[in-house]
Amino acid sequence: MEFRGMVISDELLGTFVPILVYWIYSGIYIMLGGLENYRLHSKKDEDEKNLVPKRDVVKGVLLQQAVQAVVATLLFAVTGNDGEIGGEHQSSFLVLARQFFIAMVILDTWQYFMHRYMHQNKFLYRHIHSQHHRLVVPYAYGALYNHPLEGLLLDTIGGALAFLFSGMSPRSSILFFSFATIKTVDDHCGLWLPGNLFHICFRNNSAYHDIHHQLYGSKYNFSQPFFVTWDRILGTYMPYSLQKRGEGGFEAKPAKECKDD
Repeated sequence: MEFRGMVISDELLGTFVPILVYWIYSGIYIMLGGLENYRLHSKKDEDEKNLVPKRDVVKGVLLQQAVQAVVATLLFAVTGNDGEIGGEHQSSFLVLARQFFIAMVILDTWQYFMHRYMHQNKFLYRHIHSQHHRLVVPYAYGALYNHPLEGLLLDTIGGALAFLFSGMSPRSSILFFSFATIKTVDDHCGLWLPGNLFHICFRNNSAYHDIHHQLYGSKYNFSQPFFVTWDRILGTYMPYSLQKRGEGGFEAKPAKECKDD
């Protein structure tokens, strides 16, 4: 890509575009955050139930993104431009769709089992994964608020595996990881907006993930960020329904038979 006479490599764009997308898309949800009639929790609950100040959340996300940028730079340097061989074929829609699907399956599989293990291992949960669950009421720019080690293991390494095994090029990775970033932010946005395409196309959505952030749902809904397949196969899927709150907005209510497990 050329911008004002400067050539910007696909590798550089693949490293930093998803980070920019994260803050731009989160910013949109910040502007929509006052829509009480579409919130899954009230603004009061967000302020009172969360156990970490928002400035610390921003710092934590920036740290994870710095690590992510370093790993992406190293990964692109090691793999080189192998993915660009046969460029015309590589850019075909069917090839891109196949790469996206493979990457989605790999990322989902890696994150499901790592995420679930971090809940089952008391040491890992107490010292690492519990940091993410300080956000009892999720919001958009807290999507990547994790312990640095968790961010490396779940997101960064998971993304690297998806990139390598799908065979996508650096240029394709710009699209895929921007899409994955938008999906992750949307899952944590705390809103249930009418016409949201992610809610229409994916069962794994903001309400589904909100269940997991509640105490009664901590043993369920480990799948992220795309499908609910592993939860359904391995019995960790928690059915729920969306109900309107009296003061406005919605609440994701789990099925009674799961609530007390």
